[in-house]
Amino acid sequence: MMDAVVVVGPGLVADPALLGEAAEREFAALGVRGTIVHARDAAEVLSCTARAGDSGTAVVAVPGPTPQARELMGRAAGPVVWLDLARADDTEVGEGAAHLHGRGVEGLTWAIRHAVHRLSHPRRRVPYGDHRDQWADLYLPTLPADPPAAVSAGDSAGMAASAGAPVAVLVHGGNWRAVWAADLMDALALDLVGRGFAVWNLEYRRPDPHGWQAATDDVAAGLDALAGVDAPVDLDRVAVVGHSAGAQLALRAAADGARVSLAVSLAGILDLVEADRRWLGSGAVAAALGTRADAGSRLYGSASPLLRLPLKVRQLVVQGSGDELDLVDFGRRYARAAREAGDDVTYLEMSGDHFAVIDPRAPIWRTTALAITETLH
Repeated sequence: MMDAVVVVGPGLVADPALLGEAAEREFAALGVRGTIVHARDAAEVLSCTARAGDSGTAVVAVPGPTPQARELMGRAAGPVVWLDLARADDTEVGEGAAHLHGRGVEGLTWAIRHAVHRLSHPRRRVPYGDHRDQWADLYLPTLPADPPAAVSAGDSAGMAASAGAPVAVLVHGGNWRAVWAADLMDALALDLVGRGFAVWNLEYRRPDPHGWQAATDDVAAGLDALAGVDAPVDLDRVAVVGHSAGAQLALRAAADGARVSLAVSLAGILDLVEADRRWLGSGAVAAALGTRADAGSRLYGSASPLLRLPLKVRQLVVQGSGDELDLVDFGRRYARAAREAGDDVTYLEMSGDHFAVIDPRAPIWRTTALAITETLH
């Protein structure tokens, strides 16, 4: 059983009991032995973070406002997940560490998940640009313990290379806002790599600090970067899988000619015009694109998957029936329009909310994973 430690720095403005309740729920859900430490000073924060990765220990540090504790984020190395309850875009962290921010107390559950997930399977961080948000985590499936009798142990790596695993490219959502990041897709990455996929969990510059074009360009560049990766992957069997706002980016990339065999929308925002008119996500679409739909028809025409049909790529559109009704409406209308345009589209609607589609425990994801596997294997 994995150990997990949450280190709460001195002076943190949050109810200690509430932090403990949130942490204990997540420890139980993940099946880990959890400990919460309320550090007296920066030295104790540093001492606790030194355990990160040691004997499989997952560590989350919530440093609080003191300059001494926050200074540790830039120099403490190792797989620590640093959590800021408030938004903090420009924070630099030490090598191997991660930084989540702006999700409030609820962010503690995501931080614990990320800390545990990143120790659960090896991954390789691959940059595809110079900005710190231009990277992808590459997961490779584990070879069978006993290769076929005709293949010696020494040749097993060559066997994997010649076979080449199908690839699932994951594009996270979060209303195109910088407080949400690629950790949202950690659980799916682990599930898919266990099903024999290589997984490319893609990060990109979000529009709120960097503008709309940055996000679009990064998803395209991240997909292109797969071709240069030294790994046993089959580039003729690639699925791009996007959640929510990430589904818009994924299907937009397919429409722009990305080399993919399957485009998957998980609770996708597929009609940007209506999403803006209905003020979805408190105006998330206009905030991301920098203009309202009625004023930016050309921009919306290139960005909205519904307006890019036919994509001429096989598609799987997945929607939880318990999600926002506007998203159910978008999914149903998009699938119908795509079929009418001549695309090969499967529409899957099952019980589940907005996050069930990225929860490996949920039936809707298990059905989705089976459909992706049958398509690409």
